[in-house]
Amino acid sequence: MTSQSLQGSAVANRQVRTRRAPARREEDRQAKLRAILDAALDVFLEKGFTEARLEDVAARAGVAKGTIYLYVPSKQALLEALIRSGIGGPIGAVEQHVLALDASAEEKLRALFAFLRKEILGTRRVDVVRLVLTEAWRFPQLAEIYHREVIGTGLRLLRAIAAQGVATGEFRSDALMRFPQLAIAPGVLALLWTSFFQRIDPLDVEGMLDTHLALVMRALKGPGP
Repeated sequence: MTSQSLQGSAVANRQVRTRRAPARREEDRQAKLRAILDAALDVFLEKGFTEARLEDVAARAGVAKGTIYLYVPSKQALLEALIRSGIGGPIGAVEQHVLALDASAEEKLRALFAFLRKEILGTRRVDVVRLVLTEAWRFPQLAEIYHREVIGTGLRLLRAIAAQGVATGEFRSDALMRFPQLAIAPGVLALLWTSFFQRIDPLDVEGMLDTHLALVMRALKGPGP
């Protein structure tokens, strides 16, 4: 191999490394943010949002306290980021996915319920919801953020599914358009029950949600021929 080819190879390698460096830095930045958010959830759940300190979060995440301020300006902003990334982002993504499906209203509703069961109630994201329920009364702004980022998106999706079902004649009732909260009420009940009463009176959450969905579909479709 000639010296020119060696020089050309070295230049090419430097160019590749230069292109990769920003991508790697962004990956590292996102990984550090995930570690901070995971640590924040742990600390907020253990100590409560009021008593938790950013020093505690930093120690749990294995970073300096100042590192947190590179991402968020305050403890409340950290909690807001936790809501947006943990719940708001996935809910927004499933809204786009479900609405893009070439499917019946019932199939879309079942897809939404499957997501809620698997990706919310079946993961640590449910702890974010618990945290909001615990702290929202102290911080009204937190309730507003959660409603905007999560609840509002979910209700909008439910109304869109219901509107499709009514427009196509698949649903005889427009109840879901008027009261979409009814569709997600058992999810809230499941969250509260498993948080406070599960040891006393175990609840078959999967069975309850299956039964609820069957009842909802029967009510929306009306009596059979």
